[in-house]
Amino acid sequence: MSVPTLAVWKFASCDGCQLSILDCEDELLSLAGAVRIAHFTEMTRAVEPGPYDISLVEGSVTTPADAERIGQIRAQSRLLVTIGACATAGGVQALRNMAGAGEYAGLVYAHPEYLSSLEGSFPISAYVQVDLELQGCPVSSSQVLEVLTAVLAGRRPVIPLHSVCQECKRQGTTCLLVRGANPCLGPVTRAGCGALCPAVGRGCYGCFGPTESPNVVSLARRLRADGMSPLAVSRLFQTFNAGAPGFDGEAAEAAAAARAARAGREGS
Repeated sequence: MSVPTLAVWKFASCDGCQLSILDCEDELLSLAGAVRIAHFTEMTRAVEPGPYDISLVEGSVTTPADAERIGQIRAQSRLLVTIGACATAGGVQALRNMAGAGEYAGLVYAHPEYLSSLEGSFPISAYVQVDLELQGCPVSSSQVLEVLTAVLAGRRPVIPLHSVCQECKRQGTTCLLVRGANPCLGPVTRAGCGALCPAVGRGCYGCFGPTESPNVVSLARRLRADGMSPLAVSRLFQTFNAGAPGFDGEAAEAAAAARAARAGREGS
């Protein structure tokens, strides 16, 4: 019986999700005996040609070359899993999707005409069929291990779909919104981080992206009632998952308000 092959791929990202996998030092030693790591340039220079049984993809599609390459990877992969906010929602770089075409490039680069990039940063699922998505910035290493072990065992992976609020309740963390301590995106954010931020008194800022049916409108109304300005509320959603469906509407409002303010300053 052949050993399953594993490939890990990088697109536009900071490499944080790949490092999360490498953090599983002891588990990787055991995993290495169950799969053959055929492509993982963050870990080894050895590269084997496909096809691959499992492909883990980090990063977003930002260039025409990216769009072509992800198609090739999909064709070589039996199971394709996207890991992290960049791969599942476009990442923090998706903030440029809310600006005019080339607006940010002109501010950053002296010669933006030399760039070969798409107008925005998009998730892998915008280009190819994805079999499973693992959110997070970075991805949860335990979730990656759960997926790999589930595939090897021939069962469905157990990935939480509930909100961060449930993690807070299990840990006995008092709700920050109820206390009026800090703004918190826990009610609309997918669990997976272990509610780390609320446990130390810092409101959740949505690094694991929206739940399946986030009631963003209701939460935004509550935050405004607690004294936050509409712009501050919208900017709360402008982080790693600004382009994720559910968070993108509020984030776009902040981008529009910022553009209007800048236009007002320039016109005065």
